[in-house]
Amino acid sequence: MSKSDIEIAREATMQPIVDIGDKLGIPAEHLHHFGPTKAKISFDFIKSLEDKPDGKLILVTAITPTPAGEGKTTTTVGLGDGLNKIGKKATICIREPSLGPCFGMKGGAAGGGYAQVVPMEDINLHFTGDFHAIGVAHNLLSALIDNHIYWGNELKFDERRVTWRRVVDMNDRALRDIVTSLGGIPNGFPRQSGFDITVASEIMAIFCLATDLKDLEERIGRIVVGYTRKREPILASALKAQGPMTVLLKEALQPNLVQTLENNPAFIHGGPFANIAHGCNSAMATKTALKLADYVVTEAGFGADLGAEKFFDIKCRLAGLNPSATVIVATIRALKMHGGVGKEDLGTENVDAVTKGCENLRRHVRNVKTFGVPAVVAVNRFSADTDAEVAAVRAGVDGLGVEVIDCTHWADGSKGTEKLAQHVAMMADACTGQFVPLYDDAMPLWEKVKTVATKLYGADDIIGDQKVRNQFAELQDSGYGHLPVCMAKTQYSFSTDPNLKGAPSGHVVPVREVRLSAGAGFVVVICGEIMTMPGLPRVPSANAIRLNDEGLVEGLF
Repeated sequence: MSKSDIEIAREATMQPIVDIGDKLGIPAEHLHHFGPTKAKISFDFIKSLEDKPDGKLILVTAITPTPAGEGKTTTTVGLGDGLNKIGKKATICIREPSLGPCFGMKGGAAGGGYAQVVPMEDINLHFTGDFHAIGVAHNLLSALIDNHIYWGNELKFDERRVTWRRVVDMNDRALRDIVTSLGGIPNGFPRQSGFDITVASEIMAIFCLATDLKDLEERIGRIVVGYTRKREPILASALKAQGPMTVLLKEALQPNLVQTLENNPAFIHGGPFANIAHGCNSAMATKTALKLADYVVTEAGFGADLGAEKFFDIKCRLAGLNPSATVIVATIRALKMHGGVGKEDLGTENVDAVTKGCENLRRHVRNVKTFGVPAVVAVNRFSADTDAEVAAVRAGVDGLGVEVIDCTHWADGSKGTEKLAQHVAMMADACTGQFVPLYDDAMPLWEKVKTVATKLYGADDIIGDQKVRNQFAELQDSGYGHLPVCMAKTQYSFSTDPNLKGAPSGHVVPVREVRLSAGAGFVVVICGEIMTMPGLPRVPSANAIRLNDEGLVEGLF
């Protein structure tokens, strides 16, 4: 019987974090310790790196997610280890896990098998407290809004148009829609509101795009928290919120340094939703890593239609990043599901289903190449996958100019990604910087949405009722037309229907709502039903998590 992820992680021999920092040239005095194996990197040291050249940035993305799993984080870790194994100076940058999915259905987000980051339990639980700081800063702004209204409402908030909700880092459907300030005059004026999960907070998105504390404070000040009866926006700066909120976030903004099972450096920092936000780790961690390593491997949430598009069009655009290579992760099992096979039959060889499922993979490959970034397909291989099925994947992308490399990092660690690492290093070294975003800043917002939908999703058009059209016009006229768009749709399909697998085309993308994230610097475009506060499943992962008789965590995965 194979060992569980947590058993493998617990058996790891971790090096002191000062030794991990030393591999990147970080002096011990610039590491702020959270125990012997976790640390934050000081702002002073980060500032000292400004004149150093950047390494090569490599994105790991994936095909459209399925319940069969793809293994994007596992591949990111495995590739980072593989690059170090072949003699390259490499590190990885990934997001911090949210407690909601950890105790819900998805589980943790520290990789798996022999391609993990450690200490796995700490990373998946409270880690260095970043999410708690983000949640408290967010809720301080909520408290300041209600307090301002209570003491006379000088800014003339229309209480029906307060757009700033509260957050908690847990799946709790009971908090989606609530009424606040019940209980009479001493408690304020009742109004309808709600909670989102912390990873859906605009503070999280701002946190992950800020370049330093000053930039963080300015971005917080630009947040639109509500409107007057005349529909005039009210900013967080009008409440003088940006100062105290930045104080709460000042330690959290320092990137976190940990290690992989093979004792290679890993940055884990920030964790925005890949639907309502851009789904990438912090720009500060990525830019710091690029100054310290020759190759930096990072990932973006969900499939390439969401994660990679937002990585390119939002993160790279706003942070001035220039990616050199992309890895598109696929599993035979997931391709079978896109080819019409049910989950219960995925263990049986089915070359025809793999071939059909490659329609999804082909579109992702073409989409990534639209940005001018070279790509490779990494097949995250399971023991039940047959050679004939892997050959079908190679045949399925024939003519697109991409290699297909099968990897066994889950079982073999870096030994299972050596070939992938060699190919990725070769691609990155040969890249001459031809990356281009999908659209220009000057393109109108509506046209930006249409461009993403038609060029990447295979849609014929986008639609929206008059209210939505008016929202676009108001944002355009208010000076926000230059911002990138952050598409919020189901992760399970190129369309807005999660049941449409493969590579559907000819569909129409309905735009249901538009939300301004002025502090983060993008416009969220909601297509279909998007949940910003998930619920727990009938049998949550929390049911299996406990401390055993030795005081060790069990059931975390």
